[in-house]
Amino acid sequence: MNHTNKELFEQYSLMGKALANSNRLEIMSLLMQSPKTVENIAKDTDLSVANVSKHLQTLLKAHLVKNQKYKNYIYYQVFDVNIENMLTLFFETAQDQLVKRNVIKQNFENPKEDDYILTIEDLEEKIQAKEVVLIDVRPSEEYLTAHIPGAISMPVQELESMINHLPKDKEIVAYCRGPHCLMAKEAIAILEKHGRQAVRLSESVNDWNLHHISH
Repeated sequence: MNHTNKELFEQYSLMGKALANSNRLEIMSLLMQSPKTVENIAKDTDLSVANVSKHLQTLLKAHLVKNQKYKNYIYYQVFDVNIENMLTLFFETAQDQLVKRNVIKQNFENPKEDDYILTIEDLEEKIQAKEVVLIDVRPSEEYLTAHIPGAISMPVQELESMINHLPKDKEIVAYCRGPHCLMAKEAIAILEKHGRQAVRLSESVNDWNLHHISH
């Protein structure tokens, strides 16, 4: 006799199927930063509005996202903190496995740059020692939703115009949406061009929060 709850496994598979799509994973990673409209998501992902809407319907059915109307717009967001934590662990685990298999090292992470990447533990030590200035280079609405304590909002698109607000005698640490995001790498190039000593944090705000829950 089978003693497993097949209906429950069917519900698990519904969630798994919803996530088994690269575009939907990208959408979820964006919604982990802040609530967004269909139009916001389409702009960030280079997908059509119709395509994004279709993906969101799949995610809604799987209870991975929810929506809320504000004024004339409908905003989508991650269903709850449990889904957010699950996805944070999923992305971390997936990246670790890909690195072990040498799938992403050459294409995404230049091995020469490894010395310029901080971990959360490294950052905590430097913050306590007051050795660094921490900047959040994501869009300002994502910073307002959640950010690492003490971080200054400097969206990468505006960084050059704000560069004079950053000291030359302190190390600058930039972070963005996590290891799959390229904004922090872009910011490092800008900072170094303007004579700043800069490093990046590979983890995201969600990683930071999860780290402090588990410690």
